[in-house]
Amino acid sequence: MNLPNALTLLRIFFVPLLVAVLVQENLRIQAAGLVITNEWLALLIFWAAALTDLLDGYLARRWHQITTVGTLLDPIADKLLVSAALISLVQVHVVPAWMVVIVVGREFAISGLRSIAAAEGYIIKASDLGKTKLVTQVIAISLLVLSIHMNWLKDAALLAMWGVVFFATLSAVLYFRKFWKEVDGKIKLRRRQELLLLQRLQRRRERAASRPEAAARD
Repeated sequence: MNLPNALTLLRIFFVPLLVAVLVQENLRIQAAGLVITNEWLALLIFWAAALTDLLDGYLARRWHQITTVGTLLDPIADKLLVSAALISLVQVHVVPAWMVVIVVGREFAISGLRSIAAAEGYIIKASDLGKTKLVTQVIAISLLVLSIHMNWLKDAALLAMWGVVFFATLSAVLYFRKFWKEVDGKIKLRRRQELLLLQRLQRRRERAASRPEAAARD
């Protein structure tokens, strides 16, 4: 396993820790005379996880270590991190549940498309708009976490979430369009070719089986 893939796995391991800290509303840690509340600790964990997302992609490209496993695992790690954070924020009544349903539903839908494409031998790479969506999600989640005890940030956090919903919906439409335009068409063409090949083989077998019977009658 190379370092970029290890960083992706580390991001997945951050998910349960982030959830545990977010739902503990009264968590306080004292260190060196400082009091760290749960929202600041959650924010540090979230930023650390987001940093691994930047590092694994950068290192994979710089060291030419882009692998199929990494290409498939990286978006899954991103979706787990974002989904877990948003669902936890719904639990603490910071973000409307319907917004999170749209975002998380989009993530599951795109994961399904990627799985179907991967099973057929095709890889759907992340688009530039998908990366913009991820940056918007990081900003929105950061503001939402801070707004737990900073009421003056709630309007800005909600506005950022509207941006997340917009980019999530738009990128989902583009992903579906790309799938049906490229991947779905190629899959149907290949299956049609496989069916024609099977039909030809079946005809050859039938002809080969009919020849001995004709020779026996003669």
